[in-house]
Amino acid sequence: MSIQRLGIGARMSRAVVHGSTVYLAGQVADKAVGASVPEQTHEILGIIDAILAEAGTDKTKILSATIYLADIATFSQMNSEWDKWVPQGHTPARATVEAKLAAPQYTVEIAVIAAK
Repeated sequence: MSIQRLGIGARMSRAVVHGSTVYLAGQVADKAVGASVPEQTHEILGIIDAILAEAGTDKTKILSATIYLADIATFSQMNSEWDKWVPQGHTPARATVEAKLAAPQYTVEIAVIAAK
């Protein structure tokens, strides 16, 4: 079974496609760095849409999502964007945890696994 890597970097790839499964690395905001949790979440979800499209799939095929928040008190703020984005009837298995992220300007990081 082949392995395809998208957005290959020195330390990681943005996504890896193995068979009919797409694994995305944790995504953080590029333009909304330091912005509010809803703004960062909105941008991240757009990034996820673009990577999934490049891999030949979309958000209706997300199997699992892991969401990392720098402050769990912002859970409802993140959900305000997530709820607008995730298609009803296609909600994935999901975990949300508080975690210290790579840099203080990042308040949200989201990783997903999707089917093709």
